[in-house]
Amino acid sequence: MDGFLLVDKPKNMTSHDVVLSLKRRFKFKKIGHTGTLDPFASGLLIMCIGKATKLSDMFLNMDKSYEGTMVFNKHYDTYDTTGKVIEEKDIDIDEEKLKDSVHQMIKPYEQLPPMYAAIKIDGKKLYELAREGIEVERDKRFVEIYDFKLTTPLINNQVDFTIDVSKGTYIRSVAVDLAEKLDTYAALSELRRTSIGTYHIKQSKPLDLIQIDDMITLDTYFATYPKLILSPYLIKLVKNGIYLDDRQTTMDSDFVVYDEAQQMIAFYQKIEGHTYKPVLIF
Repeated sequence: MDGFLLVDKPKNMTSHDVVLSLKRRFKFKKIGHTGTLDPFASGLLIMCIGKATKLSDMFLNMDKSYEGTMVFNKHYDTYDTTGKVIEEKDIDIDEEKLKDSVHQMIKPYEQLPPMYAAIKIDGKKLYELAREGIEVERDKRFVEIYDFKLTTPLINNQVDFTIDVSKGTYIRSVAVDLAEKLDTYAALSELRRTSIGTYHIKQSKPLDLIQIDDMITLDTYFATYPKLILSPYLIKLVKNGIYLDDRQTTMDSDFVVYDEAQQMIAFYQKIEGHTYKPVLIF
């Protein structure tokens, strides 16, 4: 079984918990997810099964969308309300200034990841260090916010929002960075991932309702990719993992190699110029 499952992850489960649950239930030999979703958050988690695990990086690089709730005037060590309050302020936030600050954040910027993150430093995850009370220097990451909207009025220092972002963006850090513009603190009390690339939460199913028939097969996933049909001689080489170049194609995109019988043989990614590397041999 090779393909993808679109899971609506429930709150209070880690992404790894979802992996273990599906692995036990369906006896999958190889399964992985395509990007951690915080335990307190819910929403779309794309699971890769079998040979599809080799494609997880493709989803990590996709843009993502979220909806959630921010609470102002308290700073939590986790940047969400599951953590410990370490600073507080008591200020009245001007709603027009809040809206203006939200609008100002729609741009590329350098973002500092939270300490409670799955990023590894010297082989150890940041959140493991944070739990030991250790704070380390983190490198800022270049991210981009494509769209950011408030969807409710500001009531009792909290407001709902939707946001579309580039890969690697921490929405918890977005809340903290927004609050800094208002000279206060903020954290997330709710977060739900609604899309990854072209895949939307509406296409997913709750974890306990997922069935094998819900799997997006590799045939289906690659159906719209460009095709490159090669001779039997080259197909033998492709099966051995050779790189392709402008002697075979000059496509400016990733593609799927087929044999003359229209069987999928391999998926190739364009890396530079007209050089293509095999990512998955079917």
